[in-house]
Amino acid sequence: MTRTDDSVDAATLACIHQLYGRQSHLIDGGSAREWAETFTPDGEFCSPSYPAPVTGAGELEDFAERFHAGAQAAGEVHRHVVTDLAVYRVDDDTLRVRAYLQIVATARGGESRLVRFTSIDDRVVRIDGEWRIARRVVSRDDS
Repeated sequence: MTRTDDSVDAATLACIHQLYGRQSHLIDGGSAREWAETFTPDGEFCSPSYPAPVTGAGELEDFAERFHAGAQAAGEVHRHVVTDLAVYRVDDDTLRVRAYLQIVATARGGESRLVRFTSIDDRVVRIDGEWRIARRVVSRDDS
C-alpha cells in the first residue's frame, strides 16, 4: 500500500492509545517486566532526568523496578499522565509518536504535586502484529 501522507487509521490510533495507557498503568503499578515488554527487546529510553540511556529488556525492567521502589520508599504513589498524542506514519510498520508526559506524585494521605512535565518523542515499530516502542526520547520542559 502506497501512502502519500503520514496519516494513521483509527484502528492503529486505538492500538497506540492502548499501548501508552497500559505503559503508564504498568510502571505505576510496579509491573516492571510487563512495562519493559512494551519496548522492543533492544528498546532504548533516553531521558535527561537519568544519568544514561537505558537500553534492552533487562535494563528497562531494572529501571521500572527502581522507579516504583523509589515511590514506595518515599511513601508516595506516582502516576504517569500521557496526553496529546500525535501519531505519524513513517512506513507500514513504523510510527512516530509525540506526546506530553506529566509525572504526578501523591503522598499517602497528603497532597499531589507535579514532579515534572516532559515531552516524549517515540519511534514505535510493529513486531509480529504488535506495536512496541523502539526508542523513547524524553525532553524536560525545565531544561
